[in-house]
Amino acid sequence: MTVHASPVSLRATGGPGQPEPGPALSELYRGFERQSLVPLWTEIGDLMPPSPRPRAVPHRWCWSELLQLAERSGDLVPVGRGGERRAIALANPGLGGAPFATPTLWAAIQYLNPREDAPVHRHAQNAFRFVVEGEGVWTVVDDDPVAMRRGDFLLTPGWRFHGHHNRSDAPMAWLDGLDIPFAHHMGSGFFEDGPEEVPDRSAPARSRSERLWSHPGLRPVGVTGETRCSPIAAYRWEHTDAALREQLALSDEGRPGVLEPGHAAVRFSNPVTGGDVLPTIRAEMHRLLPGTRTATRREVGSSVWQVFDGEATVRVGDREWPVHRGDLVTVPSWAPLTVTAATGLDLFRFSDAPILERLHLDRVQLDNP
Repeated sequence: MTVHASPVSLRATGGPGQPEPGPALSELYRGFERQSLVPLWTEIGDLMPPSPRPRAVPHRWCWSELLQLAERSGDLVPVGRGGERRAIALANPGLGGAPFATPTLWAAIQYLNPREDAPVHRHAQNAFRFVVEGEGVWTVVDDDPVAMRRGDFLLTPGWRFHGHHNRSDAPMAWLDGLDIPFAHHMGSGFFEDGPEEVPDRSAPARSRSERLWSHPGLRPVGVTGETRCSPIAAYRWEHTDAALREQLALSDEGRPGVLEPGHAAVRFSNPVTGGDVLPTIRAEMHRLLPGTRTATRREVGSSVWQVFDGEATVRVGDREWPVHRGDLVTVPSWAPLTVTAATGLDLFRFSDAPILERLHLDRVQLDNP
């Protein structure tokens, strides 16, 4: 039988609320170490702080720099079995080099060369794509080809076979978002290879899922039962843009609808349940008029923001950056966030809110500007 050395190491420090150091206490602590035990009185400050103390830190990644590295990777790194995807993950500086944007969220730039395929696979983790620029790639989800175009938000729910193929003569990059860190920490991940090539190489303007489900307020009667993920494969930019534009127009008319003055927002939702599109990820688009400054917001749970268009200043905690098209900012749990739009500004946001809300751990605090 293999005997593992105990990872526990304890030291008597004394102080308020602590037992008096001495030989007897040291002997007690050595006993704890041998049995892999940790007394709460030595850890309570870290385990139960007065407010969240996430390891993740606020951070910004510049899209222009990410894109240059992705393009270089396109020259050097093949796509195929083994590598699977030319996806480059954002590694939060506070997480010790792990490829995680936050403790629960994965964000990566994925890059596909002209006329290139990414092979088919499936995994338990939930995923989406958000397209900042470009077109010409189809993602094929359970044999349903889905066009990817600028501004589109596309779903790949967990355990669906999916691959990508670029039909154009230009490369394309986009944002991948997944719940990989959450699945990793929970020990719940599964992965399975599919075909080497995408089975359906057609290039329809609208996927079958859109033809069935993407009609405002209308649900197909012939499809019964609820789905844990949205059945819509792609939420098209023209609909998102129109919804944001009309919110601001109604605000100009003195009607309700905007989140706050000069700030419109929509949430991508599951048409079957009205809830979030994925059980572990919430996704939204925000539009700010020039000069708008948001209320300072704190919330339990983490998020990643990407600039779709425009310029702004983003402040997270004690960090502040100018941001431009494509730039990404991570917001750790309970870190105060304020956005000030220099121009008209569109922002894509995804978060782990469904997890926190399901566990009744969610909390939000707003401080008006």
